[in-house]
Amino acid sequence: MPDGFLKFSRQNAPKRPVDERVGDYAEVVTARDPAARLEQAKRCMDCGVPFCHQGCPLGNPIPDFNEAVARGDWKRAWRLLSDTNGFPEVTGRICPAPCESACVLAINDDAVTIEQIEKEISERAWEEGWERPRLPTKKTGKTIAIVGSGPTGLAAAQQLARAGHEVVVYERDDAAGGLLRYGIPDFKLDKAVLDRRLEQMRAEGVRFVFGADVGESPTWNELKQRYDAVLIATGAMAARDIQLPGRDLPGVTLAMPYLTAQNRRVAGKLVEPIDAKGKRVIVIGGGDTGSDCVGTAHRQGAASVTQIDLFPMPPEARKTGNPWPQWPLVLRTSTSHEEGGKRAFALMTTAFLGEDSVTGIEARDVRIERGLPVPHGEAKTLDADLVVLALGFTGPRTESLVKQLGVALNARAAVQTESFRTSIPGVYAAGDARRGASLVVWALSEGREAARVLDADLMGRERLVERGQNLHFGGR
Repeated sequence: MPDGFLKFSRQNAPKRPVDERVGDYAEVVTARDPAARLEQAKRCMDCGVPFCHQGCPLGNPIPDFNEAVARGDWKRAWRLLSDTNGFPEVTGRICPAPCESACVLAINDDAVTIEQIEKEISERAWEEGWERPRLPTKKTGKTIAIVGSGPTGLAAAQQLARAGHEVVVYERDDAAGGLLRYGIPDFKLDKAVLDRRLEQMRAEGVRFVFGADVGESPTWNELKQRYDAVLIATGAMAARDIQLPGRDLPGVTLAMPYLTAQNRRVAGKLVEPIDAKGKRVIVIGGGDTGSDCVGTAHRQGAASVTQIDLFPMPPEARKTGNPWPQWPLVLRTSTSHEEGGKRAFALMTTAFLGEDSVTGIEARDVRIERGLPVPHGEAKTLDADLVVLALGFTGPRTESLVKQLGVALNARAAVQTESFRTSIPGVYAAGDARRGASLVVWALSEGREAARVLDADLMGRERLVERGQNLHFGGR
């Protein structure tokens, strides 16, 4: 419907009531009714130049699958989407949707609800039984080791297995998924959604080895000798920390141990959580990880939650220096923020206070000078019984890689690559391990692109088409 955007306004998916959802870890976002799904797809303008493509690292054919949904042809929509994205059930839940920021409609109106439509297409495919294992018509006899089972490793493994290679994924943890498994809370991504896809991958021939601390057992050299190719997909798990007075006090923790412990607890695994129940919680870091910590603290029964951002509060609308289709630098309110707590901006932590355990933080206001935050004014004290540091990641852990394989690093201390090839023949790298910490959608794109290059090197010709397309392995 070419004029659907004139007839229908944006309708986001409904969310469970706050007082209900903070009592459990079930997903916050629920389903739209069938009529709303069609209406929202009809808002797509089928632009002559679809800038949503510019915003999507995967190259999803967004206007095409929107049109299919608008016509009620869900199977065609799924076929189009699954050609470019092997994990739409994930991106439909936790992607920040750069495609929506680049939507032409967003110039002067609310963007099309692309992310939610993507989720609805994927869920329809699983319900209808369209999502079945896609088996290759012929095996290549080539063997590939992928180190890391986060989104990059999974995306690469899926493509390479469907291309007929023998793929083994090595994971340090006890289950596959990386940050999808233990970093993203269940209230954003139910792990049954992830497990459903992993079962499909196993049926396609992907083999997982858990508890594998590559670099120790097995070593990188052992993998290189054992397989025809090795893909480094270890992510960028070196957490950014701040060394301030009182940093070693009990009650001051990094975000990943905090989130991981709770995710394990939700999964029914015996683990002692870092519990916020009855505590005054301060989360330092204004990004998505910090927001996840806020939501987790609410569900644990925190007495109060405050999230601190080093930078000033962003504007509610784009400024002139941040035009469409750039990523909008605006204030974002997550579902966790909707559940309560406070947000403090332009505040720099200068010390952690306490003797036997943390009792608060010392902080100062900041102002921006030449793009950098500079503290000013008198120090202030904020009370806290638990302080969570959600400051992002500095890059991958590369010590054993360099020592054992001699892999070259780039200026950011990530793995140096040329078209995903490292300095060592037969060894490749993709995702955060080579580009630094980034978005899940970029990780998936990197995995697919690395698989394309790796497959071509092994087979001597291009078989997986470049970004935005995929071979149709097996019958659909």
